[in-house]
Amino acid sequence: MPKCYWIARVDVRDPEAYKKYVETGRPAYQRYGAKFLARGGKTEVLEGASRARNVVIEFASMEDALACYNSPEYTEARKIRQSVSDGEFVLVEGVE
Repeated sequence: MPKCYWIARVDVRDPEAYKKYVETGRPAYQRYGAKFLARGGKTEVLEGASRARNVVIEFASMEDALACYNSPEYTEARKIRQSVSDGEFVLVEGVE
């Protein structure tokens, strides 16, 4: 079964409130075995539009990634994120 990745590209409008999103989402990440591969580090744009913050999170499967996203814990966190940031959020299945 291939792994799955959350890829988020975000511009944060309220950094203080965004910290609450990070804390609120932590139980969901732990519950579903999320592994942060990139989390807001240095970037260099080679093509296209950019966002200030880029995050890549690995999950064991698409099922785990979707379950985490739809979990009660992350649903609460998502509401916070959406109210204080703009961006794109996709799931990508890896190759075996």
